[in-house]
Order: sequence, then C-alpha cells, then structure tokens
Amino acid sequence: MIDAKQLGQLAEAGEIDTVLCMFTDLQGRFMGKRVLPDFFLEEILGDEGLHACLYLLAIDMEMEPLPGYDYASWETGYGDFRMVPDMTTMRLCPWLEKTAMVICDIADEEDGTPVTVSPRQILKDQLAKAVEMGFTVKTGSELEFYLFKDGYEDLADRNYRDPRPSSSYIMDYHMLQTTKDEWIIRQIRNSMRGAGIPIEFSKGEFGKGQHEINITYSDALSNADHHALYKHGVKEIAALNGVAATFMAKWTMAEAGSSCHLHSSIWDADGTESLTWNEGGVGHMTDEFRWYVGGLMATAREMSWMYAPFVNSYKRYQLGSWAPTAIVWSRDNRTCGYRTVGEHKAFRVECRIPGADANPYLSFAATVAAGMWGIANKVEPPPMFEGNAYEAKDVPRVPSSLHEAIDAFRDSSVAREMFGDFVFEHLLNTAVQEQSIFDNLCVTDWELQRYFERG
Repeated sequence: MIDAKQLGQLAEAGEIDTVLCMFTDLQGRFMGKRVLPDFFLEEILGDEGLHACLYLLAIDMEMEPLPGYDYASWETGYGDFRMVPDMTTMRLCPWLEKTAMVICDIADEEDGTPVTVSPRQILKDQLAKAVEMGFTVKTGSELEFYLFKDGYEDLADRNYRDPRPSSSYIMDYHMLQTTKDEWIIRQIRNSMRGAGIPIEFSKGEFGKGQHEINITYSDALSNADHHALYKHGVKEIAALNGVAATFMAKWTMAEAGSSCHLHSSIWDADGTESLTWNEGGVGHMTDEFRWYVGGLMATAREMSWMYAPFVNSYKRYQLGSWAPTAIVWSRDNRTCGYRTVGEHKAFRVECRIPGADANPYLSFAATVAAGMWGIANKVEPPPMFEGNAYEAKDVPRVPSSLHEAIDAFRDSSVAREMFGDFVFEHLLNTAVQEQSIFDNLCVTDWELQRYFERG
C-alpha cells in the first residue's frame, strides 16, 4: 500500500507514470480513468475530484443504458458524478508497468453526498448498520475460474466456440497438472501479493483448466476490494499473456461450475473479539451467531439474485455437482448450501450459493443485511441437516432460474427494509432488465440446433 506522499516520490523518480482510478459497476466490473500522477495529486485529491458519467450505474454488460431507473435516464440527461479516491486502497499494480491503482467511492456531483446505488456504498451502508448494532462482519472468499489456451480476441472472433481449457483432465488438487499452468498461476499469486492483496494458496479444481485462489479473511469491505481487484487482475494478466480466464458460473454444462464460496463471521464493534463460538451452544454457535445464520438461511431465496446475478448463474445449481441446491446447514458438509467450519476464533459459516460471477460488494452486502436482520429478529435456523442434501426432501431450494430469483427478490420485505426503497428498486430493475434482454433479444445455439430444420 502507498500513500499520496509515496506516490509523489515514486512519480518523481520515474517509477510511476499512471494511476488507475476505478470503481465497480453493478456487474462488478471496474470502470474508471487512467490519470497522470501529478494531476491526481494536484487536482483529484483537491476539491475538483474526478468526474464520470452516471450512466455507468445504469448499464448492462454491453454498456447499453437501461430503462427503468430513477437514478439515471435519458430524461435526467445522464449527468456526472464524482469519483472520490479511497486512499486506504492505493497500491501498486505489479502486472502493469509503472502503474498504481486506487478504488474510488462515488459522490453526487452537486453536494458530494455518497451515491447510494454504488455497489461499494451499498456494502458500506450495511456495514455501518452492523456497527450501530454492535457488530463487525469479517469475510473470506474462495474464487474459482477457468483458464484457456485461447486468447480473448481469438475466442470472440470464433463466437466463443470450442475454447480449449488449459488442462485435458480434471485437476482437483492435482500437482502434476497444475504445474503445467504454474507459469501463469505463479504470476497471478505474486502479482496479488505485490499489490497488497493477501492470498493464501492456489489449487486445481474439479474442472478441466479450473483453478481456485483463496483470498485471506479480513473485514468485509477490504475483502470485497481484494476480491474485485483479484478478479480484475486475473483477467488482465491472462490477456497480457495471450490466454483467457473466465469467471462465468457455468461456461459449459460438461464441466463443474465456478463458485465464490463466501465465509463470514461476526465480531464486536472494534473487530477484535469473535462472537461466533460457544462450545456448549447449538452447533457450537453463540446465540447471536445462530440468529445470524438463521437470517442468512431465511432470506437465501430472496437474496439469491445478489449471489447469482445472471441468466447463466442458475445453470450452476445441478444435483451432485458440488454446487448447492438445498438451503440447509450442516457441520462441514459440502452438499449443503451452508456449512459451519473452523473452531474458536476461526469459527465461521460458509455460504456456498454465490457463483464466481457475483459482484462481491452486492453479495457481501446481502450477507451482512441478512445476518443483521436475523440477529435483530432472533431468527432461528432449522435443525442441522445430516446426510446428502442433494437427496433432501421438503427443504427450501436455491432458485432454479433468474426469473424465480427475481420474483423472490421483488417480494422480499427484508431486502426492501434493509436496503431502502431507492436502492431496492435500483437493484430490482437491474435484475429485471437482464432477464428481459435474454427473453426478448436472444436466440440461443440450442434453439438453432433444435428448431432450425425440424421446428
């Protein structure tokens, strides 16, 4: 990590000539500008700030402005907002020459107040509510991706047909096969370390060419920042090396999906004392942590869009696929949507529902909101599940489609209460527009193959 003084010194020495000023859009992608260090120090950190068009919080994957938002529309003229650097996130970007990067918060152009529909602000607001209740939330994420021999441009030119995974066989924990990809996985690990993003290890996963790199546990905001930077960095490092990586939840039905297993625990307001472990409690949980887990589970269906935001996300939830389908909890049971793991200060709950395509700020915000609602209302989780959850009867299930997830989110009084009407409607419209584009503007390969001649 570097501060403004160090940035100036590095720039004067010729070691830094570019600063990336970035924020995530609703899809979780970094947007922003490349800025010269002297302009950053003299202007952006002063009263002027950095400006960008507010349509960036009202677009789809294709950068198309979407209808239905109160915050931004053609009627309002798509003005600007201000990007305000959070200097606690300023760091070097080791995979780009002479480059530093900083994550920005989004502020209103006129009065400088936070833009509440910015994903990072949505998470910050939920964390502030948790502190008011006497809690901090710490998280850790396990993020999976697939690596391919093809480059992004080559794949795009072929309409993403017949991509070649880096491995010819399943590589879960496989040391020989992962050695073949170590030339780039090492680059990723070392680049993240050089950027001050704490990671623990890399390993092969259950798909051909599938890898996982775990991001070290920390406070939820820092962890979301690390997650977003890591995901962005993997794609850039892949592109710079002429290969491709994807975080799609299910790039093919023939391979395992890519997840973002989200670990979380509650601590006191100072973040120094864990409030999760009780040796004699139900499932070793304190009352507060039990209610926290109860909140996560009670709202899992209605918050699922924030864990699985795209049409493709729901292809991942298949029986016997390592992705959960049942909203049940157990002790260290990977067939369940939730499992408790660790002991004492390391005791936590793992939510296995999010996919690798999730926006970390939104999925973390959903977790914090649901958990705090659970504590406030003393929501009890169901009894601990034992056995194969894929075969469980009469238990709630993860939505099977984005349509189903949207309906659950739309009807959620908890989400509306915790996020507030304005943010809730903004999020809902994002989901509705994504589904509408697929329903009304898309003809799939499956439809062509099935109906072109025989239909």
